[in-house]
Amino acid sequence: MEIKRAGTQASLRGPEDWFTGVVRVDRLMATPEPARVEGASVTFEPGARTAWHTHPLGQTLVVTSGCGRAQRWGGPVEEIRPGDVVWFAPGERHWHGAAPTTAMTHIAIQERFEGRTVDWLEKVSDAQYLG
Repeated sequence: MEIKRAGTQASLRGPEDWFTGVVRVDRLMATPEPARVEGASVTFEPGARTAWHTHPLGQTLVVTSGCGRAQRWGGPVEEIRPGDVVWFAPGERHWHGAAPTTAMTHIAIQERFEGRTVDWLEKVSDAQYLG
């Protein structure tokens, strides 16, 4: 058994290459091999969002506070709220983030495959974000 005590892992700022706006990432878990699951609590300030990206084994988001947006490639921009659970299938191109005037926090859960959990693509334009 391993316990990671609250407050013992530093918060990180979301890298500018992968995010637009102010984003805080609080790592929750990264299990050792042979397990593959990783997870983080991610807080997006109003208007902040990820770049387009995919996950080799998919991703689950659990919205915990605020109001956000998510979109899969070719689909409409969807509003997401606390209690919503969003699943992106393996390889599904998508983005997610806060609403224009409201912050949003979600727990992101994904699995490693061949050493990676995500493949980052281009940034989401303002026009795409606004839908």
